[in-house]
Amino acid sequence: MTIDLQDRILGALCLAGIGDALGAPTEQWTIDEIRAAHGGLVNGFIEPPPDTFAGANGGRRAEVTDDASQMYYLARAIAQGRGRLDHESWLRCLLDWADHSPKASFMGPSTAAIVQALREGRDLSRVGTIGNSPRKLTTMGNTNGAAMRVAPCGLVHPGDVDAACRLAFVTCLPSHDTDVAIASACCIAAGAAQALVSERIDDVVAACIEGAAIGERIGRERARSVAGPHMSTRLEMALEIARTCSDDLVFLRRMEAAVGNSVLAAESVPAAVGVLAYARGDARRTVSLAASIGNDTDTIATMAGALCGALVGMRPLPADWLHEFREVNDPVYDLATLAAGLARGQA
Repeated sequence: MTIDLQDRILGALCLAGIGDALGAPTEQWTIDEIRAAHGGLVNGFIEPPPDTFAGANGGRRAEVTDDASQMYYLARAIAQGRGRLDHESWLRCLLDWADHSPKASFMGPSTAAIVQALREGRDLSRVGTIGNSPRKLTTMGNTNGAAMRVAPCGLVHPGDVDAACRLAFVTCLPSHDTDVAIASACCIAAGAAQALVSERIDDVVAACIEGAAIGERIGRERARSVAGPHMSTRLEMALEIARTCSDDLVFLRRMEAAVGNSVLAAESVPAAVGVLAYARGDARRTVSLAASIGNDTDTIATMAGALCGALVGMRPLPADWLHEFREVNDPVYDLATLAAGLARGQA
């Protein structure tokens, strides 16, 4: 089997961005509101309405949000490091994104708190702590910001789940220093790494499961454990729903009710992998379903799109969506150059 790694990397970056741009106009909406607006599943780009984060922050039709833009900044930093990224390099990358990306105004709560502390020179270990104690708020660091941007950590390590998880862990600190967030980031990074060298969706799903287990262990040993649902348990639930559903609407409703679709990592990351498994590697259906699932649609579609794009490459991507997406976003991010840089970083 001959695989064009650079093509698959570009496929991951593009389909992740397409998913982000499709989900931006439906973020925080319900499944029923999305169905009413689109006549079913999301079937194309629209101008983000004012009751969404993208619409309220000047987002344009087919334009990415903070989800994919953070991914692209991370990809550039990893490429510049020839596949390597240490803690200081990651912090510089994060501040570069916060200071220069037009999408930094979309910043999630965990990332925003750390960025503010970095700018003010405050002790990062005190961000989110309760009173004078060292205990942090349960909600601090268990969101999906690390997982939404982490795919390049896998794309630079084709087939190497362990290496992808080690690099993913670097990008979790200091903003997402919890077992659930680290497990979620490692889940997506591991899936992306395996997708680059696989032909089967089941191989990618198995790598996601393995990555989640690795991340949970790293989180317990090197970060902090928090109260709440376990990433691996929610992932099992999501995959069971994907296995047992054959109707799109039933699938979306069951996923929302049982697994969840919010900004919490233990909800949105399993939901994204569940969508990937249910769509069976179909690029259009993967991001369309993810953008139709309600709540944190842009993030779920970004993660599912990255995994699917890494598996299928550029050829199966919807040509109409791809053309419009690249016209809007390539002048800012130059995705072909990012893909080439990640491919070189594997050497």
